[in-house]
Amino acid sequence: MTKLLILTDIHITEAAQSIIGLDPLARFQEVLSAATRDHPDAAAVLLMGDLTHHGTPSQYARLQSVLAACPLPILLMIGNHDRRAAFRTAFPDAPVTDLGFVQQVVDFPHHRLILLDSHDGGDHPDGFRSGILCPDRLAWLDKALAGCGTRVPVVACHHPPFCVGLPGMDAIRLQNEDALLSRLADHGAYLLFGHIHRTISGTTKGVGWSSFKSPCHQAPIDFVTPDSGLSIDEPGGYGIAVLDRPAQITIHHVDVGLETTTMSDRTSQ
Repeated sequence: MTKLLILTDIHITEAAQSIIGLDPLARFQEVLSAATRDHPDAAAVLLMGDLTHHGTPSQYARLQSVLAACPLPILLMIGNHDRRAAFRTAFPDAPVTDLGFVQQVVDFPHHRLILLDSHDGGDHPDGFRSGILCPDRLAWLDKALAGCGTRVPVVACHHPPFCVGLPGMDAIRLQNEDALLSRLADHGAYLLFGHIHRTISGTTKGVGWSSFKSPCHQAPIDFVTPDSGLSIDEPGGYGIAVLDRPAQITIHHVDVGLETTTMSDRTSQ
């Protein structure tokens, strides 16, 4: 079985900082530990952007300290809260395109995973910004999709290319959404994204997709308020993409920090 563990929107802060009273580093450690403990046979761990809260070297250093102990390969993406230059300095071995965008292709037996860099390139102190895929990044995507052969494309982009019904987050989605959606639809690709801090799934213009919650803080279900900074304390979690069958993608979501009952406990009752 080919399994991909998915975590997104980690938001590592400075040591003395928290987000709505939560410690993002501690929450990330808890979720990553649970994921790798329960799925040591996973092919890799995908971190889908917003690795840090402000993109500072010290925040990336704190992230590095956790990732150094991870027993599985790590695939890294950046989001609107990251800083591309600081990220590349902290992770010089992370694959990038010829023009320096944090994008890569990973082939599995039946699927091709394509990781995109949707950071708009600006240095925004608050990080609450929409995403963009420039012509160069889209041209790179075209080549990656064209090279899939018999593999099913699975595309990961930090920003969603459509509205999900939460006004604050919809306002900072991918700007050139149709440019991505049309390409995904043409190639029968499945889309993974973060940014929203919620577990959501659906189809848009013929494209199936899944989003994932943060290990730390989540977005409330608020269909009215136009504030992208709304956050609540709910259990963190991670996703599992099962890619072991041709033409099939199965997504699971796991909450961490809740009391659970094991299979042995259930069968003994």
